[in-house]
Parts: sequence; C-alpha cells; structure tokens
Amino acid sequence: MQPQRHREFSASEPRLRLGRSIPVMEQRARVGNRLLAALPPADLDLLVRHFRLVTLERDAVLVRSGDPIERIHFPLSGLIAFVMDMPSGQTVATAVVGNEGAVGVLTTLGPARSPTTAVVRMAGTALQISPAQFQAALERSSALRGTVQIHTRALMVQFQHVAACNALHSVTARLARWLLQLHDRADGDILPVTQQTLSELLGVRRPTVTHVVCKLRDSGGIRSNRRSSIEIDRKRLEAATCECYQLMRRRIDRIVLTEDMKVPPLGAEASLSANADEVRQRTPTRGATGQRPRGH
Repeated sequence: MQPQRHREFSASEPRLRLGRSIPVMEQRARVGNRLLAALPPADLDLLVRHFRLVTLERDAVLVRSGDPIERIHFPLSGLIAFVMDMPSGQTVATAVVGNEGAVGVLTTLGPARSPTTAVVRMAGTALQISPAQFQAALERSSALRGTVQIHTRALMVQFQHVAACNALHSVTARLARWLLQLHDRADGDILPVTQQTLSELLGVRRPTVTHVVCKLRDSGGIRSNRRSSIEIDRKRLEAATCECYQLMRRRIDRIVLTEDMKVPPLGAEASLSANADEVRQRTPTRGATGQRPRGH
C-alpha cells in the first residue's frame, strides 16, 4: 500500500481568520488551552497582552515544511496534524495536537524552519502570538520554560510511538488508534473527519481507508460513516486497537501530570485568579492528552 500524494493548497484553501485582540483581564480570567492554564497568573500575564484570537478552519495550513515559523498557536479547540512531506509528494501524519499543546514552539531554540507541515484537521480556535513576543516572555519565566520542555517531551513521545506503530501493527489497529486520539480531542462521538484526513493519518490510499473503515464498522467500532464524519463506539475501538494507544497515553501522562503541572481537563476553562494550591489540587477527568476514562 502506497501513501497518498499530497495535494497542493491553492489560494482558495481555507485560511486562518484573524479575530479580535482579547482584553488582558478576559484572557487572564478564562483560558481554554491546558499548557497556558497550568501557568501561574504572573507568568501568564507576560503572554496575554500579545495574544490574538484566530479561527482555525478545517484544512487551513498553519506552517509548511521548510518555511520559517512566524506564528505560535495555542489551540483552544479543534485538532492540528503534523504532516511529513516527502520529496516524492507523498505525505503521512506523524502526530496530532489539540488544546493540550501548541504549534510552533520549536522557535524557543532560536529562529527555526518547520520540519513538518501543520494542517488543521478539525476546526476550532487558537490564541496566536509572534515568536519574538513569546521568546521575550520565555526569558523572564522559568515556569514557561518548564511548560515548553514538558510539551516538547510529550510530543516526542507521540512521534516515537507513531513511528513504531506504523512499522509493527496492522492498518486496522492503527486506524482504531488514530480515531481514539481524535476522539480524545473532540466533543461527542461523531468525528468531523474526511477520507482524505484518514488517508493522511494512515499513509495509505483512499481505497484502503474504505476497506478498513468497513472492517471497523462490521466489528462495531464505527457505528456509521458519512462523507465528512464518522460516528464511533469508543469501547469497541479500544478493543480493536493495538497496545500503542494505552502505552502512549500512560507515557505522556507520566510526563505531563507532574506535581508542578496539574492541569484541568481538555476543553475546560480554568480560573487563573485562583491561588496556586487550588490549581494543583484539581483532579483531571481525562489523562494528560485529554483521554476520556475507559468505559466512556
């Protein structure tokens, strides 16, 4: 099975839509990104005055492979896939991120070009900031530096597990894993994904995707599939996937859920006026990557 070929994005493709600059007090009071919600209020204040709210439309490209990273995004909702672009034009997704992470923090190592293409695969919103503004805050905040390190380690774990899973496990098990990862970052059991997105995640052609979707539907892991959405049965998908999903979940949980970074559930809006002890005492209802508990 050959990976799909990457289609070129034209001027008619969805783009980022810039929104308003959010007042400092409003941003400080309500944060929907878990990395930001984990910061002490004083450290968050270094960032919030520079944030701009943007709309992430499905299929919008945040940065292309090889291009300079000119914006850092902290998703509040939606999902972004990191895609490797091969010289032949073939593409395959290597990781996904939702509001538990960020896109573009590689710039913390200095001016950088993106090693992957970041594409919005489930629409949402994000807080956007320039690398220069983020770097200035980073130099003043040890808490922010620690948060970036935690995020980078968690993302590397995902890269490693995806590579191993691609080499060792069946397409059916891998599709079940990806659908669970998408479900972790979505609201409800209907996932707004296209066949093209699944083809990109798996690195296979669409006829193979159609065949594997049918297998999972026959086993009950997928209840129904339409042109641009899939309804899943999480419990049966967990039975169909390989061990990589739970291994990845546990490893990332161990990295992220430290004593210094107890964060609220994905999608929650944390009050940053609460004192640090109250924030640390919060008990997430999902794991570090936003996983719903078994039996959801």
